[in-house]
Amino acid sequence: MAQRVEDIMRLCCEVSANRQMKAAVKNSGKGAAVAGGSAFVGGLLAGPPGIALGGAIGGLLGCWMTSGQFRPVPQIIMELPPQQQQKLFSDVMAVLGTLDWTDVAQLLMMVMGNVSLQEQIAAAVLSYVTKELRAEVRYGD
Repeated sequence: MAQRVEDIMRLCCEVSANRQMKAAVKNSGKGAAVAGGSAFVGGLLAGPPGIALGGAIGGLLGCWMTSGQFRPVPQIIMELPPQQQQKLFSDVMAVLGTLDWTDVAQLLMMVMGNVSLQEQIAAAVLSYVTKELRAEVRYGD
């Protein structure tokens, strides 16, 4: 059974890497608070022009604080603890149904050769990452 979980994790990594999925814990609230707080302080110190300047500086600072926190989904999947891997395994097996394979190479060949199945696996990974890990997902670089 452990080998099948490992196979499914490798499949999820392959599908998410193929789609260039990256994920990060949502920090947009923190960035917005910094931008708003800076605009408020700027307004107190310099009036209306200070609001504009404080908002601009706070926006840049908020952007800097939340940038660079996206990591490739395959990396995140491989770092999951066993109980979370088991949950993802269950979600993906619900998509695969009774599909039978002998090794990970055969599984990858069967799934990567079927666009519909790839889409369903990608959707299962996306759902898991957004709901279970409460992460924001984006595609590409």
